[in-house]
Amino acid sequence: MIPRPSVKQLLGRRDWLRLASAAGAGLTALAPEHVRAQQIGFDQQRTVADMLQGLVGGSSVLKLGVSLTVTALADNGTMVPVSVQVVSPMSEQDHVTHIYLLSSRNPVMQVAAFVLGPWSGRAEISTRVRLAGSQQLLALARLSSGECRYEVAEVIVTESACMDAS
Repeated sequence: MIPRPSVKQLLGRRDWLRLASAAGAGLTALAPEHVRAQQIGFDQQRTVADMLQGLVGGSSVLKLGVSLTVTALADNGTMVPVSVQVVSPMSEQDHVTHIYLLSSRNPVMQVAAFVLGPWSGRAEISTRVRLAGSQQLLALARLSSGECRYEVAEVIVTESACMDAS
């Protein structure tokens, strides 16, 4: 009986790589919509309602108690400083559980997510974000009661960080 050659023996290294990459691309196409990055044109922007829709669900949303500090004019979108403060006693019964930073124009809308609790002491975060051009930045705070609060700020970016929409 003649031994059967293995797949590796039948295919060369380049053929094997082509086959593997084609299989990976096929699996990506079959992935659910929420797994892939949001497809947004470079000239399009999401509205505040679009940004809130996925994270809020049926919770009540109020535009109060959140302070979003971001520079109005950023020379470069690569590292834009952002800070968020939420008015909350941060007690066991009443505290901020999450703070989200959402972008109206970035290819991926959720820029950052922070988990907080009574152990945090204060409901404050400071970070730097990457922005794909001039847009609205939204800070969303989820409270332990299930209520959500938000604030929006407009940022003008003179040099975009996401030139290739990545």
